[in-house]
Amino acid sequence: MTFARVLAAVGLILAFSPAVAQQALTAPGGVLLRAMDKVSGEVVDFDLTPGQTKQLGRIQVTLGECRYPAGNPNGDAYAYLVIRNAGDQTPSFTGWMIASSPALDALDHPRYDVWVLRCITP
Repeated sequence: MTFARVLAAVGLILAFSPAVAQQALTAPGGVLLRAMDKVSGEVVDFDLTPGQTKQLGRIQVTLGECRYPAGNPNGDAYAYLVIRNAGDQTPSFTGWMIASSPALDALDHPRYDVWVLRCITP
């Protein structure tokens, strides 16, 4: 198969498959997160609404928003989080965390792990 034919075949596949970036997104009422204290082994699930901050041991987690593909609330959720050490103004983490790929943009903290489980639908 020539390079031109391979390129044409890939183009057709992409033209007829929906891209996540092109899907409508929904921003629901909040997010369900899981946190783990790597020292004690304690795991805690908790929810946040946009703008809410939760203190977990020595870190504070704040939710900006949580989104998922429209029509699929159990789909690939992603949330904008700000995570700080208690008392620090500079965040340890700021950005989007993706439920299906938590290591893609993860919190780099010596004691805590935090990851997105799903968005909370209204």
